[in-house]
Amino acid sequence: MKLSFVIPCYRSEKTIRKVVDEIITTVEKINIQDYEIVLTNDCSPDKVWDEIKKIAAENSKVKGISFAKNFGQHAALLAGYSQTTGDLIVSLDDDGQTPIDELGLLLKEIEKGYDVVYAYYEEIKQTAFRRFGSFMATKMAEVMLGSPKGLKGSSFYVAKKFIIDEMIKYDNPYPYLPGLILRATRNISSVMTHHRPRWEGKSGYSFKRLLGLWINGFTAFSVKPLEIGVYTGGFVAFIGFVFALVTIIRKISAPSITAGWASIISVMLILGGLILVMLGLIGEYIGRIYICLNKSPQYVIKDKTNN
Repeated sequence: MKLSFVIPCYRSEKTIRKVVDEIITTVEKINIQDYEIVLTNDCSPDKVWDEIKKIAAENSKVKGISFAKNFGQHAALLAGYSQTTGDLIVSLDDDGQTPIDELGLLLKEIEKGYDVVYAYYEEIKQTAFRRFGSFMATKMAEVMLGSPKGLKGSSFYVAKKFIIDEMIKYDNPYPYLPGLILRATRNISSVMTHHRPRWEGKSGYSFKRLLGLWINGFTAFSVKPLEIGVYTGGFVAFIGFVFALVTIIRKISAPSITAGWASIISVMLILGGLILVMLGLIGEYIGRIYICLNKSPQYVIKDKTNN
């Protein structure tokens, strides 16, 4: 059995070597002789690419890929997946938080016949903002993508090669890995591991980037937002009809009642806001279709090493 490790790298000049060293130590402990490590530089502003080239020069099992510009974590993973040759592919982070020393737990679980096994954390060593983001991503996957209820995940997971081969067939921009996995299989499990503090720096995910990731997830792989818009529009129209009926009855029964301008403006603002939200959502779908038709690249590889 051959293992392929794929790590997207961004602002990890000071940590990536330690992560690679820990992977090597771990595979030696569990007696895995055949492995490879693929490091993808997502156009990091630091000197992580120089560090990757040094590591690759010292170890032929390490491959390096460098992007021409920043395409995001999910694109970096897909680029790494395209270079893998292993029977099982392990995805993990570059900041040291991934408990790679507990890889054996995931491998034991996947031996039970699962196609994908995620690690989840008893206690997440992240800010409240990031924990909220992870919670929202999980709920979004359940509602929008049909993820099995109760499935807990993270960026640390093991997948069989046929799943990865199916995922890399997706060549459009805006990739969203949970959607690609769920499009290929529902035979997924998760095991509890221990989350570790970051070795260096802080997370690169701002609120804007997390919001963009959520929007990407449900516009690229689900039409449920449009269905929700239809149901919401129908519900609001029904409430509006009832409100109009009540207003007419009150006016007939008490002609002296003064017209409620404030209530009219409130209803107009609510309806106007809903219309604008739905128009924006439809525009998002149409814009993404247009970009896909124009063959916008998922990523552009500028340089490679040991490939």
